[in-house]
Amino acid sequence: MLIISVFTTVIYQPFFNLLVFIYWLLGFGSAQPDMGMAVIILTVIIRILLLPMSLAGSDSEKERREISAKMIELERNFGDDPIKLKSEQKKMMKKSRHIVWGEVVSLFVQVSIALMLWKIFETGLPGGDLHLIYPFMPQVDLPFNLMFLNKIDLSATSFRLNLLQSILIFILESLSVLTSPFPHSRAEVIRLQFTLPVLSFLIFIFMPAGKKLFVITTLIFSIILTLFKFVKRKFYVYKEKKSQPQPPEEKVVVTVK
Repeated sequence: MLIISVFTTVIYQPFFNLLVFIYWLLGFGSAQPDMGMAVIILTVIIRILLLPMSLAGSDSEKERREISAKMIELERNFGDDPIKLKSEQKKMMKKSRHIVWGEVVSLFVQVSIALMLWKIFETGLPGGDLHLIYPFMPQVDLPFNLMFLNKIDLSATSFRLNLLQSILIFILESLSVLTSPFPHSRAEVIRLQFTLPVLSFLIFIFMPAGKKLFVITTLIFSIILTLFKFVKRKFYVYKEKKSQPQPPEEKVVVTVK
């Protein structure tokens, strides 16, 4: 199928080879490389490549909230006139077309990464995709070492990594709520800080440790990015306050009798 062939050639094969190359570098001069460490490094590289998109998504959050508020206002003003309401909503969406396309591109990228990871852990690391390794790649010892830190099998589930993943989700969502410039409802706080970590623990409990390692590294990267954006926003607020002219100090005149 053409779509699968394009996906394999354009997206999967380059990143699979990059992972193999990182694995080879980690084993350069040592007895046995660690595929878990290679997965962590690959994750950091992917997150850095996606950093402009992540920052752009954060910048457009304010616009999305404004659009949502305007949509509610349109429903309130034209709720009795469905034709007029639909017309005004179309006008609103035309003005915000760049946000819609941004969401589409972001969704495409996220789905592509998810499929790439699924194939890497499903057929790549077990050795089913060795024919996709480029001819110019350095030769690596096979099979791949899937024991992370000689303790955790990347091809099997891991309770410890699953628990760590849920804890990091709780930390990230808590930071997102605390550092967000936008107010959150009580329902949102409960869903983000408590429901999401518990559900993720139950849903992904049987996920192989290799995929969890990718998710955990991504969460740590997101936590650092959230803190960075918070500090950056606070710095800009402080800088703006300092640039504003200060009111003159009132002089106190003391009279001596």
